[in-house]
Amino acid sequence: MEYFKNLPKVRFEGRNSKNPFAFRCYDPDRVILGKTMREHLRFAMSWWHNLGAAGADMFGVGTADKSFGSVGNTMAHARAKADAGFEFMEKLGLEYFCFHDCDLVPEADDISRTGDRLDEIGGYISEKMKATGIKCLWGTANLFNNPRYMNGAGSSNSPDVFCFAATQVKKALDLTVRFGGKGYVFWGGREGYETLLNTDMKLELDNTARLMRLAVDYGRSIGFDGFFYIEPKPREPMKHQYDFDAATAAGFLRAYGLDRDFRLNIEANHATLAGHTFSHEIRTAAVNGMLGSIDANQGDTLLGWDTDEFPFDIYQTTMCMYEVLKAGGLTGGFNFDAKTRRPSNTPEDMFHGYILGMDSFALGLINAAKLIEDGRIEEFVKERYSGWRGGIGACIISGETSLEELAHYAANLGAPEDPGSGRQEYLERIVNEVLFGL
Repeated sequence: MEYFKNLPKVRFEGRNSKNPFAFRCYDPDRVILGKTMREHLRFAMSWWHNLGAAGADMFGVGTADKSFGSVGNTMAHARAKADAGFEFMEKLGLEYFCFHDCDLVPEADDISRTGDRLDEIGGYISEKMKATGIKCLWGTANLFNNPRYMNGAGSSNSPDVFCFAATQVKKALDLTVRFGGKGYVFWGGREGYETLLNTDMKLELDNTARLMRLAVDYGRSIGFDGFFYIEPKPREPMKHQYDFDAATAAGFLRAYGLDRDFRLNIEANHATLAGHTFSHEIRTAAVNGMLGSIDANQGDTLLGWDTDEFPFDIYQTTMCMYEVLKAGGLTGGFNFDAKTRRPSNTPEDMFHGYILGMDSFALGLINAAKLIEDGRIEEFVKERYSGWRGGIGACIISGETSLEELAHYAANLGAPEDPGSGRQEYLERIVNEVLFGL
């Protein structure tokens, strides 16, 4: 059955195209800095938003029909979603998908029965992957929707809930390995607290790390050789979440000895909620040696929650790709954890959202490469910190000095040299010049 009958396969037609179902910037075979766009931008479809989110919010039910011709929340619906998803990915040229366990099948009352359903749909999806060549970027378990996770999963006050979380993680890892997934993500949806009055923070942090260590041990035992990821998020649903931002997550991983196996999955909208820019979070992950994968979306700075919009801010995608290129690329890819707006409720809108996002990141990649090839920004930064490459600066960095020697140096110096202008406005003008010829 064809679910998107009137929608064509989307192809690159260039900047002058007026075809709404064509890429203007995303040319998968175009070579940028020695790699094709498809190599730089491993785009993935999010199973949950694209095949499940119907536009519901806290004030109203869904507006889009995501039944795909099936009735009810059944295994028939699970297969119909898979059929529609693979058709969608083929028509857009998407080579990867990401999933939560509960995106794939309806949860049963018994967790073992849910596992049986996942095994069943796993076989169905595997056949489709084999037929199409589409791959799995990463998998994860939904440890936040079910009422048992009201107080967290790994961080729950209940050992029984912890065991149920472990069961879901085990099965999600089984599926990820079955699909040949490149990564496995922990999004700590409810790993946090509302008030310290009822919280043993140390135990919750310790147990969250224990669940992750158990997952690593099991994953390696069944042949999973990819990275595990933490996806930082500061709030929503919990007021205080343990994975607040990239710096917090990096510190957590090092504190518990998980940094060899884990990297960070950075989401643009989560950066906004943490009070950071998207590029700041990417740079923070990179300087900690933990940049892994990206959830490609954007938030609304006027709203204090996770809006998961398709990215259209070209400045943001440019600076994202600038950081990614300078870091040497990703171990993962770009998952569109994004959904169409509530009034955008047609199958055509699903395509428009992905075309928008893919073109926005493709243009960001083109722009970022231009900034790197232009070289003026990097040269300015290099010169600004030139004092650290010789003299007393080099001694400090090499550790060949002491506090007493530095005090003696400062006393003889009398006054430090003027550190020089940061030239922020000049550098911002260079960005505009390279991007827009201004």
